[in-house]
Amino acid sequence: MENSSLRGRILIEIENLISHSCASPKRTDKFEKLHIALLKKYYNAADVSIDYHRKRVRMDIVIDDTCYDPKKVNLYLPTLHANLFFKNLNDFLRLCIERDSKSLGFYAGLLRSFTNKEVSLTAV
Repeated sequence: MENSSLRGRILIEIENLISHSCASPKRTDKFEKLHIALLKKYYNAADVSIDYHRKRVRMDIVIDDTCYDPKKVNLYLPTLHANLFFKNLNDFLRLCIERDSKSLGFYAGLLRSFTNKEVSLTAV
């Protein structure tokens, strides 16, 4: 029960952070990095750029992770270039939220870096 409460809290807080970042009329580098991190995680993308005015996301999606070797320089990774259109950035990013344990750890790290406070892992 405690674990599901923490899971729900993390998901609610990341959704609130996304809403806050999209509602802000001034696009800061910090919010843009948040958007890019969420898209990279969800799409397994190597390179992401967001054109907020044209409402486009360009990214290179890694198709096969088995070709990646961290011990050597990777000159070739099979990627797919995608150019996606979004109507509402808030809805688009909220659809990228995954609910598995690995993703929750990633979101907790994002929350920690954006709110500058630790997320309590124990229930009070």
